[in-house]
Amino acid sequence: MKSFESNVQYIKYLVNKEVATRFYQGTLKKGIRSLREIAESIIPGPKALFRCCIYKERHIIEERVRLVLEPTKHNRVINVLDSACDECPIDRFVVTEACRGCLGHKCLDVCPRNAITIVNHRSHINQELCIECGRCKQVCPFNAISEVKRPCIRACSVGAVKMDENRKARIDHDKCLSCGACIYQCPFGAIVDKSFVVDVLKMIQKSKENTEYHVYAVVAPAVSSQFPGIKTEQVFAAIKELGFYQVVEAAIGADMVALAETKEFVETIDEKGWKTSSCCPAFVYFMQKNYPQYMDHVSTVVSPMIAISRAIRDKDNKAKVIFIGPCTAKKVEIKQEDVRGAVDFVLTFEELQAVFDARGIDLSTMEEECGGEPSSYGRLFARTGGVAESVCRVAKLDNVEKEIRPIRCNGIEECIKTLKMASFGRLEENFIEGMACKHGCTGGAASLSHDAAGIEKINSYSRSSLTDDPAEGIRGYHMENVNMEREYKKVTMPVAIELEGIEDMD
Repeated sequence: MKSFESNVQYIKYLVNKEVATRFYQGTLKKGIRSLREIAESIIPGPKALFRCCIYKERHIIEERVRLVLEPTKHNRVINVLDSACDECPIDRFVVTEACRGCLGHKCLDVCPRNAITIVNHRSHINQELCIECGRCKQVCPFNAISEVKRPCIRACSVGAVKMDENRKARIDHDKCLSCGACIYQCPFGAIVDKSFVVDVLKMIQKSKENTEYHVYAVVAPAVSSQFPGIKTEQVFAAIKELGFYQVVEAAIGADMVALAETKEFVETIDEKGWKTSSCCPAFVYFMQKNYPQYMDHVSTVVSPMIAISRAIRDKDNKAKVIFIGPCTAKKVEIKQEDVRGAVDFVLTFEELQAVFDARGIDLSTMEEECGGEPSSYGRLFARTGGVAESVCRVAKLDNVEKEIRPIRCNGIEECIKTLKMASFGRLEENFIEGMACKHGCTGGAASLSHDAAGIEKINSYSRSSLTDDPAEGIRGYHMENVNMEREYKKVTMPVAIELEGIEDMD
């Protein structure tokens, strides 16, 4: 039995496994009765496993199953389950004993809701009136006002997670990057990503053993960090056992991107002064929503997922493509107008584990399956620094004279600070590698494991490659037929970003 990082991850696993099991048995149905049966199967009672009572627990399970089986409002990927939200009864700003009762009372003056009063010469915050804007904390000369953020709010560096009038979490989708950080950090599992497990299994089933069409699995290189004690090639074999026509490493697409991005850098750096990578969709969304005036600095090269998927479709006109990886933002990327149609659905590593177990697949007994022969640098895209290293490697092999000075942004907070420096004209580097997740893709929200040890596993898998030349990694694909360009949609609602994050000042 696999161990899980938390009960939240375990519950997600149980839901996806039960749904997949019923699909394979031919007993999966929609409707309230089916939702209730699944919930009772997972929470048999008589006692609750994780919450106050089995009735609330089963209701939340029903909502989770509904999110797997039914479309979401506006087809959103990141969603809040109100019934699961604890409403986190935390007073975010509290006046501590450090308050000196000063005469200035700056905290009182700046409060937009008159939530601060003076009691016995000291400030007091009325939590019923407080809107958590943080202005009082900013002006206090004694740092006497402490701040405790809810986990979901603290996880979101772009201020997309807020609370409603009932203290329930809500997502501001105009700001949301779909990175999934709030999903990973919510201790109650109240923020979830839409699952496409059933859609994937239906596509495989309707292929009639790949006679009607061919279902390809494109697997992110971060997979090498996800299944301890199992060879990556065994994971590929297990994926193929699910009914896929062929398993292909997305690292081959990374090689394609490295070659195209280096070429674009050489051709445009003199005009632009600095460029950014474009392989991380959450980082691209960050740029679109917060720095639209600098979108011409973002590489127009598609992500590795899109690159290899387009290349597969060029070779096989009967191809359908499922991307398997650790990223919730990929579920949004495949719907973007300029890349739509390259990938049909996205399956996360969390969901993949559930499907393996529903099918009764033991990874340790699988023979090895090859997913292609990408370069070692293509596989390094899975961790922070990999993109920059790949671009620099291509430049060296091609004897590029332009100097590439990369800065590696490990997580969205570092991206925020680096973009601030660039906007002020104070950035010494000229190539920004933007990764929304810490440690890169191996730290993605939908990873099975998020520990830093995954980086060494990725490095080790990279070293097993037969070549360190990205041009060698894409052999067999006719790149002249593959569109590697993106056309970004304009976003006209820039959001102010502070060096330490975002504060809602409404």
